[in-house]
Parts: sequence; C-alpha cells; structure tokens
Amino acid sequence: MPLEEFNRLPDDEARARAAACLDVTRWVEAVVAGRPYADRVDVLAVASEQAAHLDDDELAAALARHPRIGERGQVGLHDSAHSAHEQAGVDRADLDVAERLFEGNRAYEARFDRVFLIRAAGRDGDEILGELQRRLGNDDATERAETVEQLRQIALLRLDQVV
Repeated sequence: MPLEEFNRLPDDEARARAAACLDVTRWVEAVVAGRPYADRVDVLAVASEQAAHLDDDELAAALARHPRIGERGQVGLHDSAHSAHEQAGVDRADLDVAERLFEGNRAYEARFDRVFLIRAAGRDGDEILGELQRRLGNDDATERAETVEQLRQIALLRLDQVV
C-alpha cells in the first residue's frame, strides 16, 4: 500500500495494519498519531524510535504474536502470514535443522522463559541456529536488549511493506 493510502486510512484500520507489524499499543498509537507522513523515512523513524524501548508487558505482548523459529504460526494467535514469509530461508524439510531448532528453542525457553526471536528474513537455518547458540550465552539483560532490537527490526521490515 502506498504511504499516501496509509495516511488516509481510518484510524481503526491504520491501527490494525500497524499492530500486525508490532502488537504494542503504545507503538501502534504513536505510528498512527504521526500521520500524515511526508515519506517512508519519516514513518520508519517514528516507528524505530518508539520500538527501541519496550517495557516488560509490551515485550510479552509482542512476543506472543511470534511463533517459534522453524514452526508454523497459528492463524489468529500469531502473525502467521508475516512469519511464514520471514522464515522462508529455514528449510522445514531439512530434518537436521528442524531438530536442532526444536532443541535450541527448548533450551532458550528454559534459559530465558520466553520464545527465541530473531529477524529471520534474509537468514537461513544455519545462520539462525548460530545466533541462537550465541545468544544462549547472554546474560538476562543483554538478551532482553537483543530481543527488543530484533522486534524493532521485524516491526520496521513489516511496516516498510505496509507503507
């Protein structure tokens, strides 16, 4: 959709489009309230700034919309269309990668008590696995900051597609 069309959407529809990018009420409201935008750079700057810091409730809400890496999202619960497209580089037919992702996701969730999140777009299964293993060595604060950064990157990629 062209930016001009996003600028003209009724607020409720603009909120729905933004929420599919990052389901954080404060972020959605800021992106919608900033309309009309002169260009994509402006909307992405607002979105980036607002996504840079998420409180614990916002982080939990945003993560709830993302399926595990290597798994298909549930329609209605996850942003499954976005996730399927973004995880296209993960070969689900490669049983070795699938098993390693399953085990890595389990270890990550046991360690950090949340789903492992990474901007999967443009990455293959081996690269994602490498990042998962690296991030398992993070302390809690470092990993929380990396998770927020990955959410920000995903939100910007998705919003760029919307506008």
